[in-house]
Amino acid sequence: MARSSTRPTSRDVAHAAGVSQAAVSLVLGDKWRGRVSEATAERVREAARALDYRPNLAARNLRLGRTRTVLLVVPALTTEFFAGVYTGAARVAAQHGFGVVLYPSPEGIGPARDPFASAQAALDGVLASSMAADALTAIRGDRLPLVMLDSDPTASPGAATVNLDIADGVRQVADHLLGLGHRRILHLAADVPSWTFEARARELTTRLTTTPGTELSTARAPISIEGARTATEAALTTPGPRPTAIVCDDDKLAAGAYKAARRLGLRIPDDISVTGLDDLALATALDPELTTVHLDAELFGERGMHALLAVLEGREPHGGDIPVQLVVRGSTAPPRAPQD
Repeated sequence: MARSSTRPTSRDVAHAAGVSQAAVSLVLGDKWRGRVSEATAERVREAARALDYRPNLAARNLRLGRTRTVLLVVPALTTEFFAGVYTGAARVAAQHGFGVVLYPSPEGIGPARDPFASAQAALDGVLASSMAADALTAIRGDRLPLVMLDSDPTASPGAATVNLDIADGVRQVADHLLGLGHRRILHLAADVPSWTFEARARELTTRLTTTPGTELSTARAPISIEGARTATEAALTTPGPRPTAIVCDDDKLAAGAYKAARRLGLRIPDDISVTGLDDLALATALDPELTTVHLDAELFGERGMHALLAVLEGREPHGGDIPVQLVVRGSTAPPRAPQD
């Protein structure tokens, strides 16, 4: 469960001690002499000890203008999606006098090494996009405010989470294919142990099982075109009725599925339909152009930075997932023959 969101604040200390937040700041900043009484100061100190209150150093630095720098950690820079996240985050940061350092984790979604001698001294906060929940320990310790993007809101270590409505995107894909008449569907799943891909698989299974007569199979692949091609070829050549549609966890996997289909002599969408998720530039470079779910990466970065600024300033970030939209193009069509 998230810990930072329930960490005691100076407001809690003030309430427990029966004083103002200004008095708490004076006492804990050791500037109380001549301004509040010794008894009041001791009452504040006791309340802080009882609540295990620790001053938010990053919020203090924001007020003092010490570093005004945040770190954006991403798994890799292999697609323009994370570049869009950075662009949006940096735009909002600049409007508030902050800079953003982009750090692609050398270990992907796994533990990220601290890129500084001390991140806690160099930074005011951390944004982490599509990272594992425990990947940021070395960077932030237990002090730096953290906002997680594309992360499980019930298990994030961050003070806040900001998510795209991935579940709705998967529902839109499933409803589109079901509406076309597809009943045998292959899920080409990213072989990455992260919340976002688990959420996609869970939602697809839930949506398809509510429609009688559907058959869902799964093939896992690394997020690479060749890995996706290999996994798709294997799945499409197994004994039994062939799927008539492939739901891919992202557009790069869809590109691999295209290659597999063509190697097997299958035409898209006449023989098999293919969908992606991301709406990268790759989606319109494919032939036929790819039906996929558009994710607004820049808006995602903007919302993440707004959330981090709110945390730094002691405000509650705005909630709600960011809407996504299915973009129907030429890679999907009704199945060639009625389903068995």
